[in-house]
Amino acid sequence: MTSPHAHDHSAIGHAHGRHVHPPAGDAIGTRRALVIALVLTAGFSLVEAVGGWLSGSLALLSDAGHMITDAAALGLALFADAVARRPPSKRASYGYGRAEVLAAFVNAIAMLAVVAAITIEAVRRLLAPEPVAGGVVVGIALAGLIVNLVAAWVLSRASGSLNARGALLHVMGDLLGSLAALVAGGVILATGWLPIDPLLSLVVALLILRSTWQLLKHSTGVLMEGVPTHLDYDAIGRSLAELPGVTDAHDLHVWNMTTEGVALSAHLSLARADDWLATLAQAKRMLQADFGIRHATLQPTWPVAPVARDERRVIPVVPAGESGAGSDFDE
Repeated sequence: MTSPHAHDHSAIGHAHGRHVHPPAGDAIGTRRALVIALVLTAGFSLVEAVGGWLSGSLALLSDAGHMITDAAALGLALFADAVARRPPSKRASYGYGRAEVLAAFVNAIAMLAVVAAITIEAVRRLLAPEPVAGGVVVGIALAGLIVNLVAAWVLSRASGSLNARGALLHVMGDLLGSLAALVAGGVILATGWLPIDPLLSLVVALLILRSTWQLLKHSTGVLMEGVPTHLDYDAIGRSLAELPGVTDAHDLHVWNMTTEGVALSAHLSLARADDWLATLAQAKRMLQADFGIRHATLQPTWPVAPVARDERRVIPVVPAGESGAGSDFDE
């Protein structure tokens, strides 16, 4: 039986698995991917901003604003990636892995603001259409599509990192924006129908919103120390309680230390005190094998031996009005 109550931190059994860090090659590959994506995104955002202003296209202007936001997000992701790899210290005993999660959270919030801005401007354009130079839009959108495809391909090769996944999300939004602008420019060139520009901007905003919401949920769950979505809290509690020699598992907590590392703490009630070391080793193996949890703090609750009647202490009741501070108790 499990209960999510506050636990005693004076853990007697501390079962640690080896901390798993990404190989150095993976770390370098992630940083390189983020740098390449940053250069491509920041450089072309200026081209789209100028092209959108000259052509009057909301689709291009929206994508330019999106890319500028993404450039800032990628810069933040690079900073967080460097901070997250700092070793643990006396002030940060778990290390700085959550800097990556915090950056992903900020990126998601920034994307929600971009979606809101695109939606407001698109509605305004639908109510009061403005002229758009379709040829300019098609040319710039086609170039942007190529740039974003290259950036997405680079980031997809390092998508194991949450930061890289967040950056890839931004770039995919940019790619959709470029595609929408390309279609809008083509329709305007062929038919002169201006509402297609804000309408496609709204479609892109909705697509970005869906992916952004998933990233926001994941990063918020880590920051709030929620149970990782891929783990079953009740199943973990049952597995601990069913270990040989364990009569009950309680005060169970499971949370993400970083985007990948899961931690657990629990109290295990024992049938026999002598079984603790064997139980601790078995619990550690089970948590790693069945749930992938390598960092577990387990505290035993010792069995209470029955006390013979003639060995029980009798403590006299202090009469009302008398202080018990100086009372003598029979031992």
